[in-house]
Amino acid sequence: MEQLYVIYGTEHFLIKQAHEQIIRRALSDEEREWNVSTYDCEETPIEVALEDAETLPFLGERKVVIVKQPYFLTAEKGKEKVEHDVKRLEAYIEQPAPFSSIIFVGSYEKLDERKKVTKALLKKAHVIVAKPLNEKELKQWVKGQCQIDDDAIDVLLTLAGTDLATLSNEIEKLMLFAERRSITADDVRLLVSRTLEQNVFTLVEQIAKRNISAALQTLQDLLRQNEEPIKLVALLASQFRLIYEVKELMKTGYGQQQIASMLGVHPFRVKMAASYASGFSEQQLMHILYDLAETDYALKSSTMDKQLSLQLFFLKLQR
Repeated sequence: MEQLYVIYGTEHFLIKQAHEQIIRRALSDEEREWNVSTYDCEETPIEVALEDAETLPFLGERKVVIVKQPYFLTAEKGKEKVEHDVKRLEAYIEQPAPFSSIIFVGSYEKLDERKKVTKALLKKAHVIVAKPLNEKELKQWVKGQCQIDDDAIDVLLTLAGTDLATLSNEIEKLMLFAERRSITADDVRLLVSRTLEQNVFTLVEQIAKRNISAALQTLQDLLRQNEEPIKLVALLASQFRLIYEVKELMKTGYGQQQIASMLGVHPFRVKMAASYASGFSEQQLMHILYDLAETDYALKSSTMDKQLSLQLFFLKLQR
């Protein structure tokens, strides 16, 4: 076991998974009850966590100290509610307690490597960067969780989306159903329900194919499930804005991975948006976004029936 770990990034599920794996490797179930402690740097000075790390473990050979949101490792400003003895941390990094593992955990896109303390910690620690997975990495991650057919992975991602926590829950359910055999595409279709976001993807796809009658049927299904019209309009607007942005950026020569990074969205969403973009001209996308804005206004300010307002938006698409 290492004495120092740094886990940071924007993929919260991977952050949680990584530090839980470290704890499981370091301590038995019995030891975890006594020898895991957590400190939040937005509330507690770092020296308190260091004093804990320097105290011998109770009824065990190791202890784990989790240090959350160590903002002093970043360029973030305005969080100086707590004074941290960074010099004390620098000294600890040079001579960490041999019986302790400190895990620094932060939901930050990047750390400030210009800072002396950050540079020293990254040099000595085992570093894990929890960034959003691209499509290939996402499929590999799914394969690492269970025994599953390749075509079943495609169906799973289409139905459940790319949120790792959601996928993890669905995989657990599929594993119980499949028992020891490989999960098939039919298993996924039987057990996995579409998320609201995936149903909105279906609506967008139907609109792109000019299959408005099918889109109206999907809309009716969602309304029967008591989905809020205002929420549906917001999600549709978000998807069509993304399609417009992806179309514009692809026109200027950017690749899908670059676009995902620039827009701060998952690469799988960019891939889906790119596949729909060819079905619309820029002018059509602008008209759709304008009509969605009008529909949103009508839903929030008009006495007209909300479901009827939303249906009128779809009927306008037949123009």
